[in-house]
Amino acid sequence: MSDMHEEDHTGPIKTPVQLLVTVAISFIAPVFIIIGLVYYVSTQNKPAAGANNTPEAVAARLQKVGSVEVRDANRELKSGEEVYKAQCTACHAVGAAGAPKFSDAGAWGARIKTGYESLLNSALKGKGAMGAQGGGDFEDLEIGRAVVYMANAAGAKFADPKKADPAK
Repeated sequence: MSDMHEEDHTGPIKTPVQLLVTVAISFIAPVFIIIGLVYYVSTQNKPAAGANNTPEAVAARLQKVGSVEVRDANRELKSGEEVYKAQCTACHAVGAAGAPKFSDAGAWGARIKTGYESLLNSALKGKGAMGAQGGGDFEDLEIGRAVVYMANAAGAKFADPKKADPAK
C-alpha cells in the first residue's frame, strides 16, 4: 500500500506567513471598503424629504390641490390698451420669441387675415412660444379687447368686443 500515490491537496497558500497575510487582508480590506462607502455617502448633500421645515416650505407642502378665487362680477372691465400694457407688452413690444411687434403691419398682416376669432383662440389657448392667456387675471372678453387693440394698431378693422347682455 505504500506504493499508492497520494494526491497533493494543497491550495495557493503554501506557507504560514502567506496564511497570516491572507487572513489579515480578508479582515482589513472590508473594513476600509466600509469606511470609504460611509465617507462617500455621508459627504453628499442629500437633504431628506421634509428636512426643510421653514413655515413657507411647510405651507407649500400642505397647499391644497385646487383653490377658489372670488372675483367681483360687476367690476369695470379693462380696456384692450390696459390689458395690453399689463400682460402683452413684455413680448409684443419688442418681438420676443417671435411675437409680432405692436403696430407692425407686416408681421400682423397674415394673422389679421385669419380673423378675430382665430386670433382670440390663439391668445386664449396659446400658440408657439406664447402661453395661454385665458384663465389668468383678465376675463376672456378683456383678452379679446387686447387682441383687437393690437390687431387694429397694425391695420385691422376689428370691432371692440362687448360684454354679453345677461338679460338675453
